[in-house]
Amino acid sequence: MTDNRTSFDPNAWFDAYRETFAPVYKFQQDGFKTIERFTRFNYSVAGDYLESGIQQAQAALAAKNPSDFLAKGAEIGSKLGEKISSRVQEFMNMTTEAQGQFSQFASEAVNRAASTPTKKVMANA
Repeated sequence: MTDNRTSFDPNAWFDAYRETFAPVYKFQQDGFKTIERFTRFNYSVAGDYLESGIQQAQAALAAKNPSDFLAKGAEIGSKLGEKISSRVQEFMNMTTEAQGQFSQFASEAVNRAASTPTKKVMANA
């Protein structure tokens, strides 16, 4: 009777595991960087609103008459509007980059999955 069992090679198993999950690991790292970037962005927007609120409170306390308060409030509001519009552009750039990273990951994963069976078949032939 012949023994057709092959020996277990843990290094080959670990190499196959690393090769299989390398794109997932890379995508996970990029995903965490993107989440951090979005979090920092949200923190900046919240800071802009807080700063505007503080300026509004200071204007209310420093105003001598209602027209001064309204003029200062309009100025503060227009500055906040400019900041928010620049933040919207920044947000659009971030989402475009994140979408590009995801598309790249998906393409790499599909290409890797399509080429892996071909490599194994060619190696066994």
